[in-house]
Amino acid sequence: MRVFITGGTGTIGTPVVSELLGHGHTVLALARSEESARALEAAGAESVRGDLDDLEVLRAGAEQCDGVVSLAFGSDYSSAEALARSISQESAAMATLGDALVGTGRPIVTVSGTPWVPGRASTEADSLPTDGPVGGRGKSVNTLLALASRGVRATAVRMPRTVHNNGEGGFAGLLADAARRTGVAGYPGDGTQRWPAVHALDAATLFRLALESAPAGTAWHAVDDEGDAVRDIATVIGRRLALPVRPVPEDTFGPFGPIFAMDQPATSALTRDELGWHPTHASLLDDLENIRP
Repeated sequence: MRVFITGGTGTIGTPVVSELLGHGHTVLALARSEESARALEAAGAESVRGDLDDLEVLRAGAEQCDGVVSLAFGSDYSSAEALARSISQESAAMATLGDALVGTGRPIVTVSGTPWVPGRASTEADSLPTDGPVGGRGKSVNTLLALASRGVRATAVRMPRTVHNNGEGGFAGLLADAARRTGVAGYPGDGTQRWPAVHALDAATLFRLALESAPAGTAWHAVDDEGDAVRDIATVIGRRLALPVRPVPEDTFGPFGPIFAMDQPATSALTRDELGWHPTHASLLDDLENIRP
């Protein structure tokens, strides 16, 4: 399969490209810089220059390939406004990619987050939130999955709060960044709230499986650790960075503060049973031992 991918040099995208190439697929990847283009081509992919706002480039990439993996998202999390701009950009890009595949029966796999369900771990059957600070992402994913009725094998892989590799990435990575910046390995609330996690290499395998075989209109959970207590995550970060560990105000984490404070475990039992996905790489707490000061 020839696959068009956006976000192919990110924490998730880099191993997804490798996973696809390692299983006999070819990859055409959107490159938003010369540096990204060089990295993609060094990995064995073909690159096409463009940004997520270049909708005609996205359409052309999707039309000339057998399938699409949509991973790109903005990197500015400094404010609620910046986050909203990234969500709007992603929504327009996803709509363009999906529209290019209408009537073809070809697959598109997009990324979203595991939903929050009060009082229990979320499952693949739970709906994505469509309100709150990231509700726009839920609306975009739901719109894409609805293209199943228009001849698109659209699926979504829901990512947990931390996608990690070598001690970096995800919400845990943002905690570590905040710790380096403030001199405190902090956590909001009492720290008992739980975040699910997955190693990026395991997530990449799931993206490939979804692309190859997931039915149209379905959503899957890339969850290995069902929920690590945020205080435990901060404790490892503090020890590795030789910093004190203690609760801090939610606003320490900007627009993510309210999200960081939520208990949001998730499971992946259906994904494992239906797609045969079996994570094999390090858990989050073990992987955080790789953090360097």
